[in-house]
Amino acid sequence: MNRDIAISCAVTGSGDSVSKSPHVPITPKQIADASIEAAKAGAAIAHIHVRDPETGAASRDLELYREVVDRIRSADTDVVINLTTGMGGDLYLGPDEDPLAFTSDTDLVGQATRQEHVEELLPEICSLDCGSFNYPGGDYVYVSTPNMLETGAARLQKIGVKPELEVFDLGHIAFAKNLLKKGLLDAPPLFQICLGVKWAAEATPKAFMAMSDHLPENCNWSAFALGAMEMPMVAQSALLGGNVRVGLEDNLYLERGKLATNAQLVERARNILENMGCVVQSPQETRNAFSLRGADKKFELKATG
Repeated sequence: MNRDIAISCAVTGSGDSVSKSPHVPITPKQIADASIEAAKAGAAIAHIHVRDPETGAASRDLELYREVVDRIRSADTDVVINLTTGMGGDLYLGPDEDPLAFTSDTDLVGQATRQEHVEELLPEICSLDCGSFNYPGGDYVYVSTPNMLETGAARLQKIGVKPELEVFDLGHIAFAKNLLKKGLLDAPPLFQICLGVKWAAEATPKAFMAMSDHLPENCNWSAFALGAMEMPMVAQSALLGGNVRVGLEDNLYLERGKLATNAQLVERARNILENMGCVVQSPQETRNAFSLRGADKKFELKATG
C-alpha cells in the first residue's frame, strides 16, 4: 500500500463534456482557475488540455496553452503542470470500400508537432500515449506509432520534461518498458494506468491488478478510471501502491445526479485517502518523489498583474 500519495487533477480533457456540465472549464482563465482550485483542494499535479474559447471544442493552439501556463505560474498557489500531448492523433477512416478517404474529423500530425507547446513552455510533466488503439466510433483510431513515441521520448529527454506514460493496455506497458531499455526514458519512469476507456483495459479490480503487476520495478505510477469507477479505483490504486488521478476529464459527477467541480473531486479523493491512513503529498514533495526538473527547489511566489 502507498501511504504517501500524489493526487493529479485532469481538469478539462478533450471529450464532448462541455454540453454535459457547466463546471467543465473552457477558456484559458477558467482552466487555470480550475487548476489552482484543485491545487488548493489537495492536488499536487494539474493535467491540462485546452479548448477553443468560442466553441468549447478541444484544441492544440499554442497561444491557449501559453495563457493557461502563464496564469498558473503567476499565481500564488503551487502546482505541478502536466500538459497533454495527446491532441493530433485522431484518425477517422473512410467507409470500408474507401478507408483512405479520411473524414473531416481527422486531426493527425507527427509527434514533434504534438509536442510543440511542451517544448516551448517546458512544463515539468507531459503525457505520452504509449500506443495506438481503437476509440468508440466505428472507424476512429487513435494513432501513436512506435517511431512517433521514440521520437517524442528522445525530444522530451533532451529538454528535461518527464513523460507521463499513459498506458491503456498491457501492450502499451510492454512498449514503454522497451523505451526504458533503449535508454529513452530517465529513471524513475512515470506511468499512468488508464482504466475504463472503451476497447481498452476495463475498470475492474482484476484488470487493474494485471496492469500494475506488469509495471517495471522502481517506477512511479498513478491510475484513473472513468465515470462511476473513479473513486473506487482511487482506493484500489492506493492499496496497490500507486498514486491517483481524478477530475472532470474522467468523471462529471460527485454522486448520482450531482455534477461535480474539479475541486470537489479532489476533496472527495483526499477524504478517501486520508480515511485510509494516507498522507497527501504537496507539489514539492511530488517533484522530489517523481524526480522532476523542479525537485529540491523552493517554490517562489510570482507577482501577478
